[in-house]
Amino acid sequence: MSVRKIPENRRTKDGRSYAFTVTEYGLDGKRRQYQSKAYMTYEEAQRAEQAYINKYKDIDVNPHITFYQAYVKVYEYKKDKIRPTTLKTYSDRIRFMKLFWDVELVDLNAELYQRWRNQMNKTKLSDRYKTDIQKLIKLICNFAEKQWDFNLRKFYNKLEPFKTPGAVQKEMEVYKPDEFYKFISVVDNIQMRCLFKSLYYCGLRKGEARGLIWKNVDLENRKIYIKQQVQNDPKTNSDKDWYVCACKTNTSHRTVPISEDLYEDLVEFKRQLKKYKSYRDTWYVFGDKEPIHQHKMTDWKNKYCKKAGLKQIRLHDFRHSCVSALINAKSPVPTIQALVGHSTPTETLDTYSHMFEETMDGVTEYFDKIYEENKQKNSQNCE
Repeated sequence: MSVRKIPENRRTKDGRSYAFTVTEYGLDGKRRQYQSKAYMTYEEAQRAEQAYINKYKDIDVNPHITFYQAYVKVYEYKKDKIRPTTLKTYSDRIRFMKLFWDVELVDLNAELYQRWRNQMNKTKLSDRYKTDIQKLIKLICNFAEKQWDFNLRKFYNKLEPFKTPGAVQKEMEVYKPDEFYKFISVVDNIQMRCLFKSLYYCGLRKGEARGLIWKNVDLENRKIYIKQQVQNDPKTNSDKDWYVCACKTNTSHRTVPISEDLYEDLVEFKRQLKKYKSYRDTWYVFGDKEPIHQHKMTDWKNKYCKKAGLKQIRLHDFRHSCVSALINAKSPVPTIQALVGHSTPTETLDTYSHMFEETMDGVTEYFDKIYEENKQKNSQNCE
């Protein structure tokens, strides 16, 4: 970098005639020359040069890269490393960040972030969803630091979860045990009975249920091994464009027990399937040589909800119903976490915190009991 006097024809009307220049290399490897704005004196330009050096210190790529340019690079980098559904999430969420698009990464600051939060708070999105959207900002900052040596910690540390004071978390639609038994009582198809019982008793995600093959159903030891899932191509969401992929997270790869009710149906269902000469253990439990269509699962669910005279819930709500039943049974959080495949107990608590609050009525029972026992003991001693 160097400070120099710029040509007369490029000087400003008020006499600013000094500038500094710097040679930089972009993400494409091409060499570019950046020239600063004009300054009144040599010393002023020199101070600006030093400030520039401090601002862009240690950055190995074009230091003027904008937030949106960084997003494009992150998207391209991640293309062959993550699931298509996650990529679609990135492309869906970048539209919420237009305020940042033309801002250089080094210019991200607390004031800009607060303006963005104010914009997001004017939407009707839930606090949890807004916090999830914000994760894309964190992803881009982490990528820029790791890959290009940007120092964005000061800005990154300003990012906080959205939490509206006094906001009541939206209730999850679930079936209580008696409602589930009413629902399953009208399911007259053995495969569908196994499907909905697996969603409810095992807390499976619908993609995990679609990806389940008989080879991973251990009836002898009454265990199901969750090793993969089936998803539709997010670009089309067509049941014809399905693919097999890894589970949502590492902890989603898990072993879950088979309850007696589900076990009996699985045994009978497999007995019926074995009558077919073409049957193999590589068949999908919910399907055959190919997994069941997602829309077919929804159609069956809607049919049985209506037949049972129950409220319509989503397929994913059977998983929530499973957790709700376990919480009401006062199952330990780590047990619930392991069953549903959450990464940490904190994730389980954060997701279902309102359900845990509903079970607070019984927490004093134990203390009331030991209080009464102690009172009776002291009374006997006094006699």
